[in-house]
This record gives sequence, structure tokens and C-alpha cells, in this order.
Amino acid sequence: MNQLRFDGRTAIVTGAGGNPSLGRAHALLLASRGANLVVNDIGSHPEMKNYPGVASAQAVAEEIRAAGGKAVASTHSVASEEGGAAIIRCALDSFGGVDILVNNAAISITAPFDVMTPRDFQRHIDINLMGSYFMSHAAWPHMKAKGYGRIVNITSSSMTGYSAQAAYSASKGGLWSLTRALAAEGAALGIKVNAVSPGAFTRLAASSMEDTSPLLQHAKANLPPELSSPAVAFLAHETCPVTGECIDSVGGEVWRSYMARTPGIADREHTIETLAERWDEVMAGACDGALGIASFDTSEWQLKPYDGNR
Repeated sequence: MNQLRFDGRTAIVTGAGGNPSLGRAHALLLASRGANLVVNDIGSHPEMKNYPGVASAQAVAEEIRAAGGKAVASTHSVASEEGGAAIIRCALDSFGGVDILVNNAAISITAPFDVMTPRDFQRHIDINLMGSYFMSHAAWPHMKAKGYGRIVNITSSSMTGYSAQAAYSASKGGLWSLTRALAAEGAALGIKVNAVSPGAFTRLAASSMEDTSPLLQHAKANLPPELSSPAVAFLAHETCPVTGECIDSVGGEVWRSYMARTPGIADREHTIETLAERWDEVMAGACDGALGIASFDTSEWQLKPYDGNR
């Protein structure tokens, strides 16, 4: 098979300055295959004090250029209309267009629902969901005018429901719905929109768990971010055969996630009692290929303390 390349294409990857991070891995792979890269990251956030190390868009852009690629850095925040527009403008000014958008920037705070502050909940929506909206909304007219575009939204298996991750789950579930809606609207415009649900050892993962956590240690030993990037790059390529899909990519395993509906019942005269009697029919097949709720005892994760302001 011929190597799939991105020569002449311009890609933006948000949240790509961390090391280790999924965004950095995606940016490096796209650049290694010829794409012009806008590496976006705001750097360290003073409130996210549990995030280890420093994120630097400049450092990753320099890494790409040192390897012979083309890259510029952007430090604008995705969490505002102005920030999203500025990032797209960076691509237009630097490379003359935007072909690929990887909405990767996110925060994740793991905490019980009853102690998560409204402000921290809102921040998940502002960055993880609205950030992807602002970026996509700013890129959309340029992709529409060109009749071509690829948007890859980075979701999470948490969107199906994780204990102590209500805010993160809600934001990522919303992003999955946005993916589906944009895919439906973009189909006639040459714009394909898909999602990838990754799993890897990253600064974000390390921010929520103690270093001795078995889950974190497993990720560190077995789930490098680079193993999630080929799925992102394939969905960003001009030969991508699908739109509106969610592909899980974790540690070298790749599979499709999708919603399902059971055959259920059909009875226009049904009552509450009918449902009680025939509930097994309503639920029949609900676990056959459907996305379920993942509920875990998070005490086994050895979570870092949540102080109400991360």
C-alpha cells in the first residue's frame, strides 16, 4: 500500500503542547507525513496545579521543524470565540488555509458529583465542548468554500458514563453529539467529521491519579499516546471513507463505538402496567453492541485529592 501522506494540507491540533500528550503525538505524526502544522496550546494553567510538567506549543513546533517539517505555534485559548478565530487565522496567515482540524484540547477533573463545584463543571463545558464548537465554527466557512475539510473530535469512553467524572463525561458526550450533527451537515459540503476515543498515559491522566495508582501505572507501561494517533490521522486523510463515526484507539487496539436501539415493543394502547409487564422486551438486546454505562469504584484509582478548584 502507498504511504498515506498529507503534503500540501494544513492541520491544526489543539492542546498539542504537552509531553507526554495525545495532541503532541497527533501533531508529530501528521507533520511526519507532510502536513503543515499549527500546534496550539495555552501552556500551563495556574489553576490546573495537578498537571505535571509544562505544556509548550513552541517546543512541539520546534520539534517538528527540527525533524524537517513545517510548524508554527499558537497559544490562544480555544474556550472563546475570539480565541478560536485567532487560531484559524494563524493557519490562514502561515499556510494559506486549513484542511484538517483536530479538536484535542481538554481538561479532566475527577471528583465525586456532590463535591464538584459548579465552576469546575462549567469549565469542562467551556473547554471540552464549546472549545471544539468555537474551533469548528471558525474553520467551517473556509472548509465549505474549498469544498473540503476533515474534523476529528477527540472524545472519550467516559461519554458513556464514568463514576466521579460527571463533568468530563457530559462534555465528551456533547462532543460526540456535535460530531454527529456536523457530519450530517457537512456531508454535502465535502467536510467529514469523525471522533476518536483514545486512551493513553498523558499529563491529563497523571493529573487525576496518584503516581502509585495501578491504573496509571498500567497506562504508563502499556499505553503510549503514539498508539492512538494512526486512527486520528486516518480519519483526517483525504481517503477517509466514513463520517459521523466514533473510533476507539487504545494501546494498539482499534474498534468502532456506536449507539444502538433495541427492537422494543409497539403498542399504541400501552400503559404503565404494560411497560412493567413487557419491560424485558423493551430492554432485549440493549447490551448487544450498545454503548453501556461504565461504573467503577474510583477508590481503586488512588485519586489525587480534589480541593474544589483545579
